[in-house]
Amino acid sequence: MASQCRFILAFFLISLFISEHCWSQPSSRSVFKSPRKPNVILIVADDLGYGDMGVYGQKIIRTPNIDKLAAGGIRFRQYYAGSPVCAPSRCAMLTGKHTGHCYIRDNEEVGDWDAYLGQLPLKANTFTLGTLFKNAGYTTACIGKWGLGGPDSQGVPKNEGFDYFYGYLCQRQAHNHYPAYLYENGDKKSLGNPDFPAHQKLRGNPVSATSYAGFTGRDYAPALITDAARRFITDHKDSVFFLYLSCTLPHLALQVPDKYLDYYRNVLTGKPYTGDNGYLPQQYPNAAYAAMVAALDDYIGQIMACVQTAGIDSATMILLTSDNGATFCIGGYDPAVFNSNGPFKAGKATLYEGGLRVPMIVRWPGRVKSGTVSDLVCAAWDMMPTFAVLTGQRTSPDMDGISILPEITGTRGQKKHPWLYWEFTGNSGWQAARIDNWKVVRKHLVKEPGRRLELYDLSTDTGETRNIAAKHPEIILKAQEIFWQRTPSENSKWNFTPVPGKKRIKN
Repeated sequence: MASQCRFILAFFLISLFISEHCWSQPSSRSVFKSPRKPNVILIVADDLGYGDMGVYGQKIIRTPNIDKLAAGGIRFRQYYAGSPVCAPSRCAMLTGKHTGHCYIRDNEEVGDWDAYLGQLPLKANTFTLGTLFKNAGYTTACIGKWGLGGPDSQGVPKNEGFDYFYGYLCQRQAHNHYPAYLYENGDKKSLGNPDFPAHQKLRGNPVSATSYAGFTGRDYAPALITDAARRFITDHKDSVFFLYLSCTLPHLALQVPDKYLDYYRNVLTGKPYTGDNGYLPQQYPNAAYAAMVAALDDYIGQIMACVQTAGIDSATMILLTSDNGATFCIGGYDPAVFNSNGPFKAGKATLYEGGLRVPMIVRWPGRVKSGTVSDLVCAAWDMMPTFAVLTGQRTSPDMDGISILPEITGTRGQKKHPWLYWEFTGNSGWQAARIDNWKVVRKHLVKEPGRRLELYDLSTDTGETRNIAAKHPEIILKAQEIFWQRTPSENSKWNFTPVPGKKRIKN
């Protein structure tokens, strides 16, 4: 009898241990008692800065739907993009590998600038989030901007785990929000817009509205992308789906329907932009940027309403983030007017906080506590292991991420990164690492490989204003070891001279 009691007690303790750790340990079965796994809608805005939304401190632009999304879920304050520019950031997020390991490490264009042949493509059959969800029995869609393989390349979405695609294949074409066509799967779908280059200068009087008439059209691509997403949600409400909604707003060019622009051009002033510094001209540049963020907010509200109308609100996880920080002063808009990158230094195309620290919001009624704020340090490559645990799957051991599902759901077992790493050969070349609250930055590495590293204490200096590298040589040595962990890229253009370092270490 005593041995039987000991057996029952042991069985109870083992069961309790498993129940406490089920969120952090992927398995071959779903982690849910419910027979239905959750739908997942991953919304990735384009060049949306950390400070561009009310819930993250924005004072000028109205974002009631995004603020509502955050109020109903969890908001992360230390979430990082995969890269400071489009294509590598999306590659890191979709493949679960940071830019020292993933295949696409910078933007590399294919063909003539306005031929829209795309960027260097992913290899066919790369294991992506689309693959992960398909393996779990989900119907998958990428709607919006792809940027990881142009028309007829090996890297088109159908080769990377997505059942359905609608939008831009080439991210250069996405510089025009009134394109002549978009793609639906492999087919080019003509729109009711004239065909005009996405990069040109103004011809005519800058203060005359008629001078800008050639930079618009009938069909606004962000609205069409939202409509396609709503149709996909409605058509698959009775099954289980993964929607990667890759929005093109508020990336330049500054184009937006008057119904969004009218309010802000009466609020914000500024000189017309004539296209001299890239992208298309805009008579009201700062107002147009604000209106584009407001339009994005409206479209996110439409997605939320669609989910509710479909009756799948409690069965759907919605995530909102951005691919990198807000852009620098090109294309007419001044991010300083809106404090677009919040309290952080610099912006897009840099490895300072302003280029990498981005918003991250997760809403899942009944599973995520409303109004939660998290300071967990995490990154885009954490999406793969997070969704693996969510769907009861295992990922390859070469992934760089950790599951942040315990943090999202408020359960036990949340792991922490010992460090994060980025590299970027554009803009003179950069490396960076975050080690606890330390941030180490190496820049100009292409032309100045021996340049001294910068060190910042983010616990007291979020703006990265005080370089204290001379005071902490031990942190610099640790960063050098981390910098050595990169693997050489198959693209020789993305390789560079590493800093002196010690023996390689594991993350």
